[in-house]
Order: sequence, then structure tokens, then C-alpha cells
Amino acid sequence: MRSMTGYAYKEKIDEDVSISVEIKSWNSRFLDLSINIPSFLGRLENRIREKCSASILRGKVDLSIRVREKKSSVTVEADENAARAYFEAIQTIAHSCGLDDENIPIQLIVSQDGVLSVQKDNDPERYWAMIEPVFTEALVDFTADRDREGANLKKDLLEKLAKIEEAETLFREWIPQMENLFRENVLKRFKEVLGDDVDEQRVMAETAALLVKYTINEEVVRLQSHIDALKIEMESNPAPGKKIDFICQELNREINTIGSKNQFVEVGRAVIAAKDALENIREQARNVE
Repeated sequence: MRSMTGYAYKEKIDEDVSISVEIKSWNSRFLDLSINIPSFLGRLENRIREKCSASILRGKVDLSIRVREKKSSVTVEADENAARAYFEAIQTIAHSCGLDDENIPIQLIVSQDGVLSVQKDNDPERYWAMIEPVFTEALVDFTADRDREGANLKKDLLEKLAKIEEAETLFREWIPQMENLFRENVLKRFKEVLGDDVDEQRVMAETAALLVKYTINEEVVRLQSHIDALKIEMESNPAPGKKIDFICQELNREINTIGSKNQFVEVGRAVIAAKDALENIREQARNVE
């Protein structure tokens, strides 16, 4: 089990280049991956995105990569024809204005468009070879951070689930008493209407028919089934967040039905405790991948 929140930062600095990778994430229903890299690394974005998606299933993730070269691989070329054309044009303007053309500054010539062209070595494979080791280390640390938080979440979820199990055990123990009370109430109503002239067989038949509707036996069985399913998801599913939320809805339905049929204080208290524990599980599940 992993948390959707995590953080990692890795940096490598050597004589030629400085590379830093930062990854941070928050809760989200789906994978929302935002990648912030220098424009000249744009061709690497799909590769980075695929590597992230392979290990991150859910969450809002911000990934930032910074590259600073101390010895940039830059080639500067001069267009002599363009420089000469600019010089002659500026010289003509100087003559027409009666100005001295002998002191035309060189900065004025080289600043013109096309006189100097700068080409940077943007070979993506060269940069990927430098970035990948740092990126991989950051991703490993990021996953480990989410695993650590996930372990804490799992412990808390299991503790809350144990409280629901305690309530389920109490519900099961009280089924006979709840059914006996129901039988007594049915018999009492029959006697109020018919007096002592009560057909016991009819009372038993009516009680049995009504118990099918009002007993909590089926709810308790389904409750235990959902508890078992929740345990399996927590133990075996690497990304159980969405499934936990769905199972919690089913648990809530059964607990509410038990509460609506209850007539005992002890059972009512267990219903409240179970609902409180379930609400905590649902809140924590929002942090689970």
C-alpha cells in the first residue's frame, strides 16, 4: 500500500554540468502528471512520462528537472556576406546624413539579424545519459517515501477495521436476543388484539415470516464478507484506494440497516462505534494510491 503524497530531491554536480530532479505529489482521483523541463529537453518528455507512469498509478505529481551546463557545447558561425551587406548599408546611410563612416562600431554590425548564428548541441540522447541516473534515483526515493507513508496508513486502517470487526462480533452475539425480543413483541400485540385466545401456531408462523424481514442475520453475514474483502484489498492490491472506497460504501449500507432494526442500547453503541471507525477509514482511503 502506498500513499499518494510523497517527495524526493536528487542533485548531481560535476565539472561540466549540474542536474537536479524534484518530485512531489498530492492526492488526486487519477494520475495527473505535470512535467517541468527546459525547452531544449522537450523531446525527452514522453520518455520521462512513461517512466513515471510505470511506477505511479494515482495522484497529482509535479516533476521538475533542471540542467545547468558549465561548459556549454555552443557553435557560433559568422555570415560574412550578411555582415558586409549591413556595413555597406550603414555606410550609405552615414554618407547620406553627412556623417563619418570610419567609426561605425563593430557591435552595430554583429548585432544585426543573421550576422552571427548560435547553435547549441541539443542531442537528446547525450542529455538523457546524464539525466537518467539522477532521475532514476529520485524516482526510487520518491517511491520509498510513499511506501513509508503507506505503511503508516495501512496500520491505521487495520486498527480502524478491527473496531468494525469488534462491532460485527457483538452484532452476531446479539442476534438471538434481538429475535427473541421481536417474538415477544409480536406475541404481545396478538394478545392485545385477541386476548388469551391466541393461536400459538399462527403466532409462530407470523413471527417467522416477519423475522425474514427484520432479523439482522443477513446484514451481519454480508458485513463480515465486506470486512474480509477489505482485508484482502489492503494486503494484496498495490493500489487499493478506489476499491477501499467502494467497499466502505457497502459496509456503511449494512451498518445503517442494522442500526435501523436495532432495539438494544448495546447494539446501538456498537453501531455508532462502527460508523465512526468506518468514516475514519474512508477519510484515510483518500490518501491511498
